[in-house]
Amino acid sequence: MEPGPKKKADLKVIVMGDFNVGKTSFIGRYIEGEFKQHDATIGAAFFLKQWGPYNIAIWDTAGAERFTGLSSFYCKNAGAAILAFDMSIVSTFESLWARFIPLLEVANEDCLKIVVGMKLDALGEDQREVTVQEGKKFAREINDKIDLSKLPSDPYFETSSKTGHNVTEVFEYIFRYCLPLSEAQLQAANRQGTVNLPNGKQSQKKCCSH
Repeated sequence: MEPGPKKKADLKVIVMGDFNVGKTSFIGRYIEGEFKQHDATIGAAFFLKQWGPYNIAIWDTAGAERFTGLSSFYCKNAGAAILAFDMSIVSTFESLWARFIPLLEVANEDCLKIVVGMKLDALGEDQREVTVQEGKKFAREINDKIDLSKLPSDPYFETSSKTGHNVTEVFEYIFRYCLPLSEAQLQAANRQGTVNLPNGKQSQKKCCSH
């Protein structure tokens, strides 16, 4: 097993959702800047991303029900959560409330929760089972510990890992709220290539694969 990061992360982001909704491809699109098919995550996978002077730990958790208890362990001290669902399968949306929101009780009290619809590129007109309005309403309801007026928009996105649509925007929405940068920091980070570069992979570690 590779050694973990030497410095404690400034922000922990947990990615949650049912099996096969596309969480790993979503993270891969952001970290590596390309779309790949992935095997199902077993336990959790860890990625480290730099945002200006900050280190951000991104945890991809397994969606299968047998890993629910393990996912709760990884939620501890999370400052932000991405709750992913397949917009063509309403049960994956319903399980966010039923299975995954309770796991966030061990996250930070002010944990920012972003609801993210996946696979927009494959969504035909007659395939949508969750409306934009339903997604936004749910996202507002679960962020009752946050002053929503301080957010630039509702914490809800519809994305495509295949085309890259809205993928970087989800992460930068989180980072800008949780770890705001000054104008000088933004300029320095852009010069160093640590902001707005979704292919800037820092490190990756597979955990708990047994």
